[in-house]
Amino acid sequence: MTTAPVYLSGYRIMWILVMFDLPTDTKPQRKAATGFRNFLLDEGFERSQFSVYARFVNGKEAFQTRVNRITRQLPDKGDIQILNFTDRQYRDIVHFSDQGRRAARKNPEQLALF
Repeated sequence: MTTAPVYLSGYRIMWILVMFDLPTDTKPQRKAATGFRNFLLDEGFERSQFSVYARFVNGKEAFQTRVNRITRQLPDKGDIQILNFTDRQYRDIVHFSDQGRRAARKNPEQLALF
């Protein structure tokens, strides 16, 4: 039995961007910050910068589910911001590295989920 491929819309796929500034002055604070970063990695996020992690989800419902999971893991102190935007918007991010402009992101034509 074969199934037809499922094409996902660039307007339905959402990206979650988690940005945070957590205190690391004391050992318990460093442990909490490391625990939060590890939680994000375990949840499928990829590190974009040291305190910026990104992950894609399929729609606003999945976005809200991830926000709820993150909310349950928030450290006691620090600032955390969560943004969402469509895959089409994510593709247009301008990225500079070592004072040079990087090529625009090339998203795959089709996303395969297993």
